[in-house]
Amino acid sequence: MRKARKIMSLALSAAMVVGMAATTPVMAEDAAASEDGYNLSLCIASEPMSIDPALNSAVDGAIMCNHMFEGLVKWVDDGDGNAVTAPGQAESWEKTANDDGTVTYTLTLRDGIKWSDGQDVTAGDFVYSWQRLANPETAADYCYMIDMVQGYDTIADGSAEPDTLGIKAIDDKTLQIDLSYDCPYFEEIMAFPATFPVRQDKVDGNDDWTYDVDSYVSNGPYKMKEWSHNAYILMEKNENYYDYENLGPDTIKFALLDDNNAMLKGYNNGELDFIENLPVDEIPTYLADGQLNIADYIGTYYVCFNTEDEIFSDPNIRKAFSLAIDRNYIVENVSQAGEVPADGYVPSGVYDAAGPGNDDFRTVGGSYYSVADEDYEKNCEEARQILADAGYPNGEGFPTVEYLYNTSDNHKKIGEALQNMWQEQLGVTVKLNNQDWNVFLENRKQGNYQIARNGWIADYNDPCSFLDMWYTGGGNNDAQYSNPDYDAKIDEAKATSVQEDRMKAFHEAEDILIDQDSVLAPIYFYTQPYMLKENIQGMYYTPLGYFFFGYTSKTAE
Repeated sequence: MRKARKIMSLALSAAMVVGMAATTPVMAEDAAASEDGYNLSLCIASEPMSIDPALNSAVDGAIMCNHMFEGLVKWVDDGDGNAVTAPGQAESWEKTANDDGTVTYTLTLRDGIKWSDGQDVTAGDFVYSWQRLANPETAADYCYMIDMVQGYDTIADGSAEPDTLGIKAIDDKTLQIDLSYDCPYFEEIMAFPATFPVRQDKVDGNDDWTYDVDSYVSNGPYKMKEWSHNAYILMEKNENYYDYENLGPDTIKFALLDDNNAMLKGYNNGELDFIENLPVDEIPTYLADGQLNIADYIGTYYVCFNTEDEIFSDPNIRKAFSLAIDRNYIVENVSQAGEVPADGYVPSGVYDAAGPGNDDFRTVGGSYYSVADEDYEKNCEEARQILADAGYPNGEGFPTVEYLYNTSDNHKKIGEALQNMWQEQLGVTVKLNNQDWNVFLENRKQGNYQIARNGWIADYNDPCSFLDMWYTGGGNNDAQYSNPDYDAKIDEAKATSVQEDRMKAFHEAEDILIDQDSVLAPIYFYTQPYMLKENIQGMYYTPLGYFFFGYTSKTAE
């Protein structure tokens, strides 16, 4: 899932894109649902590009959707603040391995589950929502998330209708899902926001259904009360949720900001109880005094190149730009939140064949280049030689190129560092172009750039989450990359449930992506900094990047 602060697929209307002014959180009187109750206020990002579960492809939108919707499986607290999967809208399921290698899941829905307007949630709602996700007309970046479901491939290529997808309602409470193979992470797919149910009568023929409180009907613990664009999204408890009595905050208010100084100000003056971002220069101070927490985060911050650009269509040029990056300088002097210099694309923490508790995918795959301080100059010498061989000795004759990034203190400082490194080490001129989040996302998605800031967080703990996105024509393939050999390795990995064979194919795919084609320049493996008021208890988190606030409580300060 895209890390950004943070990511989506469809453009909003011009009125929604304009005006992302950096302001302090709006604490309007009419935004408070209960003056005497527990009203939680937080900030994770600026205006989301979509809160349609199928169309969202960013961590911030996923966090919001996780509070207002619920899938067949959900994330719950393991008692130590860590999120683990558990029955959600489905109270139980059976998994059957068939003789032909296919797998069938039969799920029984909970009794009494309802939408926020009181209508029953049925198995048919999930059938509609999964078919909608798979339908090419929906244009969901995450349509491939259910490519293990039988019939998906023929729907994706347009040769079959969405109703041929391998999901059906046996009755209102029983759902059958047929998989083409035994997918080891399918339970996490059933907890993934793109697979959350939406109501057909609210969605069909209404592209603006998410913007109207009356049509934004949800089935999760909270429901939307108000959306003041570029200011806040206010949620309140869903009285029709089956676990309503155990919920914590009466309201959860997501302030929509892209200015880290405004976020920190709101936190320090008591308007915000939780923030993820603060000015880079303030990180050492807040780390030292214990206010800034650092959590594990399975993700990679990287630069992607437009492989269809006249200059960056050459993988050797892409490799030279990657080698000239001083990753240690960036994590030690710019980001400063304990990030690890990236020596590959798939980050540490992703399971390999042996599974949890053993060597992970990055350890098994090894390094594609050295990130040791003492080897940086050697890397730069290789990069300069590559440019010279391409006809640009010391950068002479190399055209001015552009680096695209979205509004953020951290992204700006990293962009400036990269600009200096490429100038000093390669002799090339790179201009910086900053854009507001929604505009940036759309331009990167459409390939309207040369070099762009990027980041990806695991959607589930498997290397597939990082590698299948670069498949030809993939909805999240912002590099516009296409290599039949790479696609074949992804197909090979998905064609088997034998973990050793899957991982071998995935490692070979990463070899092509990074070592052969240099599509990306990984910079660091993420950590997740955040600040939470000491009197807020019960928040839990998964290293996939999701924070959960629905069961928190607040004590007197």
